[in-house]
Amino acid sequence: MSLLTDLLNLNLSATTEKVIAEYIWIGGSGMDLRSKARTLSGPVSDPSKLPKWNYDGSSTGQAPGEDSEVILYPQAIFRDPFRRGNNILVMCDTYTPAGDPIPTNKRAAAAKIFSHPDVVAEVPWYGIEQEYTLLQKDVKWPIGWPLGGFPGPQGPYYCAAGADKAFGRDIVDSHYKACLYAGINISGINGEVMPGQWEFQVGPSVGISAGDELWAARYILERITEIAGVVLSFDPKPIQGDWNGAGAHTNYSTKSMRNDGGYEVIKKAIEKLGLRHKEHISAYGEGNERRLTGRHETADINTFLWGVANRGASIRVGRDTEQAGKGYFEDRRPASNMDPYVVTSMIADTTILWKP
Repeated sequence: MSLLTDLLNLNLSATTEKVIAEYIWIGGSGMDLRSKARTLSGPVSDPSKLPKWNYDGSSTGQAPGEDSEVILYPQAIFRDPFRRGNNILVMCDTYTPAGDPIPTNKRAAAAKIFSHPDVVAEVPWYGIEQEYTLLQKDVKWPIGWPLGGFPGPQGPYYCAAGADKAFGRDIVDSHYKACLYAGINISGINGEVMPGQWEFQVGPSVGISAGDELWAARYILERITEIAGVVLSFDPKPIQGDWNGAGAHTNYSTKSMRNDGGYEVIKKAIEKLGLRHKEHISAYGEGNERRLTGRHETADINTFLWGVANRGASIRVGRDTEQAGKGYFEDRRPASNMDPYVVTSMIADTTILWKP
């Protein structure tokens, strides 16, 4: 095993200019991350200089067997924390051989919104709070929980320390450092209210990069939990009952909101979000109705309300934003399994482009 570790840690740059590029894409379920690697002749830092590639879409639920080729378009490059050196992770989206986005490619539609001149001018910032649950591999029960049983009630676990309160910190810290190494704008981590549940935050990131960075961070977390022999769950309500669900609260601001007088812009944006509440909810993650019950720090799924410092609201405005008269707000509705390309672009579309 020591030899295996030595080989895994080989520094290729000492003997070759060639690098390994791990091409990553989103599979047919919308949550299954797939990847495969190829050798490049030398370092590449611009995604447009990377070759397109293809894969068997019939094996990922994205193409029929008789016409199975799906084309990968490289879109964002990150340093590879697993192979290190000059090796890279490449976030891709997916197209037919004719160049049309396949139906599960949510990035292409988001890129159109983010390239709109009105959206570009507003420089939309996002900070996404990704909650997730770590499960024991063979029984799919949260780590730290007794097999077939339950821990003590919620209360001691949020942001806690101690062997009886915090479970999986080695995975969480490994992920934090790996994301920083990769060049992802990860801004923090914390233990969540339900034991075995954690959160990391990505941002502030501008426009489409928020989606690229969150998906890359999810991929890195999948790889780390694979190594640790733990199952990663983005289910919005992994355990039924009196336990918090898992969300992906999305913090948002535009240039106008960040400037003097921005609070009035924020209030108008929230009003527009309320008018399209049903459309947003339908795109904010599968199974979200199990989470948005009006309990456990959520608003009811059918109710739209906002408030200052109110964690039971659909939209929360921070006290600092209210006091400064400018800043950002938090959309608390997205589920942990939401697609960040869909959510971020939809918020921009509704608040900037949509004219009710």
